[in-house]
Amino acid sequence: MKGEEEEGLEPMSPSAQYLKSSALSLTICGVLESEDEIDDSKTMSLLKDIFLPINPRFSSIMVTNKKGERKWKKVEVNLEEHVIVPTFPSGMSVDYYDDCFNEYLSKIATKQLPLQWPLWEIHIVKYPTKNAAGNAIFKLHHSLGDGYSLMGALLSCLQRADDPSMPLTFPSAGTRIRRKKFLQRIPRFFTGLVHTAHDFGWGLFKSTLIKDDKSPIRSGVDGVEFRPIVTTTTMFYIDQLKQIKSKLNVTINDVITGVIILGTRLYMQKVDEESIKSKTTALVLLNTRAIGGYKSIDEMIKPNSDSAWGNRFAFLQVPLPKLTRAELLNPLVFVKKSHRIIKRQKNSAAVYLTGQLLRLVTKVKGHETTARHIHATLKNTSMAISNLIGPVEQMALANQLCKGLYFVVAGPPQSLSVTMISYVGKLRIALTAEKGFIDQNKLKSCIEYAFEVIYKAALEA
Repeated sequence: MKGEEEEGLEPMSPSAQYLKSSALSLTICGVLESEDEIDDSKTMSLLKDIFLPINPRFSSIMVTNKKGERKWKKVEVNLEEHVIVPTFPSGMSVDYYDDCFNEYLSKIATKQLPLQWPLWEIHIVKYPTKNAAGNAIFKLHHSLGDGYSLMGALLSCLQRADDPSMPLTFPSAGTRIRRKKFLQRIPRFFTGLVHTAHDFGWGLFKSTLIKDDKSPIRSGVDGVEFRPIVTTTTMFYIDQLKQIKSKLNVTINDVITGVIILGTRLYMQKVDEESIKSKTTALVLLNTRAIGGYKSIDEMIKPNSDSAWGNRFAFLQVPLPKLTRAELLNPLVFVKKSHRIIKRQKNSAAVYLTGQLLRLVTKVKGHETTARHIHATLKNTSMAISNLIGPVEQMALANQLCKGLYFVVAGPPQSLSVTMISYVGKLRIALTAEKGFIDQNKLKSCIEYAFEVIYKAALEA
């Protein structure tokens, strides 16, 4: 061990090891849209003075010691190897550059990061698109941290546009705690036991034996994670989501999950009428930290922090309700069903037990076996839904205004993933789909239509 310390090796967490393995490799791409033409003259100094000091992992590579254990090894970082500025033909239209950018994002998202360098890159695209005057893509491997950790790192590089001396603020989690009498808790306790047994057992079956049906959103082919992808985005106003939330007495997560599920079912019906009967499951990613917002990087890296740096997430398996005439006449059913399923699974101990199982499997059989288990869980379901909270105020990077932001996850063995982040009163949704299999623009239109009918129904309720 003394020799390892002299070499500057640090242990890798189990989650970091199975998120970068032969069975599974996930990459997060965060896109910052600039309001003005990008000036990259300060890029190197910002990376050296602000980004690299955030966490040692940004200056480390993965190595394997003599015992076969994977470690982080601190190295000297050549920043020029990590910053890419692509060139497109000059003098073209915004529509042309928009297509170029989307193609470029899809290409770099699926390209593996070089293992001989720290696992991150920044791509500065200086051409205007339909949404921005320029774009900066932060590409980071998932083994460096989950969306919460990496978003916290990114936000530490940014400032409030209106007042850089003030901290960024975030939407309230809005958690309400109701105290119940002892006798009222007894039925809920036994119900929780039943739900825990069901959810934990069902999760195991889904990871090993039971697959979703092939459908217009699930090709089911082997190696789907290596196929080209395409990304498109849409946007909803947070105030409108809050109106639906208040009317139905649910959470914003319930509302948006219901919207995504209804929109997905509508898309499936348009492509194939028979697919409305298909067995389809969405994996909703849950941040397992006991927090209500982002913490500072210093707090994240403290030992035993409740907002610790790393990968702290779990999957909630949400079956997509069948699309019947009754549901079409009452679209609020999708929000209410999403609310019941997510609330029940959050209140069961299945998430905790699944985490313990993964830790046990890693300890007994190693991280590759755990990675194969997670790979099977993803592959046997149809889509993944994950979201992050972003700041209420507009941000600036080196005095350049950030007009918008979104993120995508590349590498899961699924044909569709949906990622969301809030920013300045808007919820930005990115749809990442298997290219040539899913019509991403038709899917986007179906999700936008689902929001319209749910919003209208909620206001009339």
